[in-house]
Amino acid sequence: MPLLPVFDFPGHYLAGRLSAFLKNFSHLSAGGLWYKDASGKPLIARTGPELVISRRRAPAVGTLALKKSQFLISIALIAAASVATWLLYLNRPSTAIAEPEVKPITVDVAVVARETIRIPVHAQGTVTPLQATVIQAEVKGRVVEVSEDFNVGGFVAAGEILLRIDPRDYQTNLLRAQAAVESAESNLAQERGRAEVALREWQNLPKGSQRSQDARDLYLRKPQLEQAEAQLLAARADLDTARDNLERTIIRAPYPALIRHKHIDLGQFVAAGSQLAEVVSVDTAEVRLPLPQSRLEYLDLPGLQGYKQPVAIDLYTDIAGETRHWLANLHRTEGIFDERSRVLFAVARVEDPYGLNKNGKDGSEPLRIGTFVNATIEGKAIADLVTLPRSVLRAGNNLWVVDANNRLRNREVSVLRVGGEIIYVESGLEEGDLVSLTNVDSSLNGADVAILSRVSSRSFNPGSVVAKR
Repeated sequence: MPLLPVFDFPGHYLAGRLSAFLKNFSHLSAGGLWYKDASGKPLIARTGPELVISRRRAPAVGTLALKKSQFLISIALIAAASVATWLLYLNRPSTAIAEPEVKPITVDVAVVARETIRIPVHAQGTVTPLQATVIQAEVKGRVVEVSEDFNVGGFVAAGEILLRIDPRDYQTNLLRAQAAVESAESNLAQERGRAEVALREWQNLPKGSQRSQDARDLYLRKPQLEQAEAQLLAARADLDTARDNLERTIIRAPYPALIRHKHIDLGQFVAAGSQLAEVVSVDTAEVRLPLPQSRLEYLDLPGLQGYKQPVAIDLYTDIAGETRHWLANLHRTEGIFDERSRVLFAVARVEDPYGLNKNGKDGSEPLRIGTFVNATIEGKAIADLVTLPRSVLRAGNNLWVVDANNRLRNREVSVLRVGGEIIYVESGLEEGDLVSLTNVDSSLNGADVAILSRVSSRSFNPGSVVAKR
């Protein structure tokens, strides 16, 4: 088997081939060597100038000559392996060190748009009725009639009959009072007739008998006449009382109302002054809104003459997982700060909170008495403001902007107010500036950026748009 050049193979392959080659030599002599095949049979004897193919053993030689030949061949093989390894090292492929690729930071930006904005003021309060009345019985008696609407939560119109007290005794008293009036009128008429007769008689008396004015009054029955007139007045007063008491047996709603509490029912006896029910008005409701002193500068509060134009208020709350809204107007302030909470209460009014006048045609949710609501009050107009999300604001009133070279730069701004998730910037930004909406590390100042999307800063305006006045 011919030997291949060692430098054409990898080092580990050459080492293996050399080891196998040495194992296949049976003898080394001065005349040559025997080479074995894989099975161990001698195949070829290689000598110096001649090549002999034979199965005969080589002639015996001295032990010293054999060891010398083995040593020389080993040295040659080791040298060849070293040369091959060195050539492989020199011909190794060069490894290039690739520099890392720097990619720009991707950000979303808001395009600055300065605008005139009404900064909303937020508050909370509870819906209360404009009027609340405890209905009491003015006369005693048994309840003989109750309206179908006379139930807790029932709506009643102004003047609607709620219940009736047994009127029979009061009808009788009315008849008696009417009779007494008629009797007093008859008695007065008789006395007036007697007085006229007495006057004619008095005029016919000799002048000497007209002694004094007192005597004249007695003669003309003036005391009797005055008594009859007084009796008539008393009888008429009793008649009015009897008529009023009869009317008081009918209990009516004082205004469009809702029955909040009910204390009486059919068949019960009530005394004068007993509480029958408590009703609240439903044509108008109010909400008391506490306003800290720090927020008053953003509102147009009424002066001594009241509001020149109504200030709109958005009332809202969650009902069954949905946010419902109602429109209200700022009606008045209570004029003094609360001593404990140090807030000024503003009062908002809501017309027709239950939607009774609309008959539910608009599908609006009724604003029930006792509902806790949030309120957004329209503020006064302030020019040249920028609205941005609160998340872009960093420590020290700093935020990220993208310059003309698409590099990230730190910018300090002046914030007028932080309201919820919105900030109102009054200075530090110019029209058209690009504010990064993406939160990045502070160490990236000056880094290249790639803009993914752009939105106008107007899109962050919470909805308190400028009202033209």
